[in-house]
Amino acid sequence: MPRIIYVEYNGTRHEVEVPKGLTVMEGARDNGIPGIEADCGGACACSTCHVYVAEDWVEKLPPKDPMEEDMLDFAYEPDPVRSRLTCQIKVTDEMDGLVVHMPEKQI
Repeated sequence: MPRIIYVEYNGTRHEVEVPKGLTVMEGARDNGIPGIEADCGGACACSTCHVYVAEDWVEKLPPKDPMEEDMLDFAYEPDPVRSRLTCQIKVTDEMDGLVVHMPEKQI
């Protein structure tokens, strides 16, 4: 099972196994990871599951679709390269070791 590493804004790390096919957001929700609120439940209708993907993972993930790009405009301090919505990242075996950093807050 792929391991996803969630890093809170204060530096606290949470390494959890997330089943393939779930999203990175569902992995956070199911494991009680603080910092990913996911108010819309994964419908890509808010930006409360925003994270910054570790630089060495940016090119390894599928590209953002236009809907995700639009929703990231509402995120807290989005980074044009590293910001992603975790509800839009489906976990695969190739994502073992993925590191995502939470922003200071979700809006």
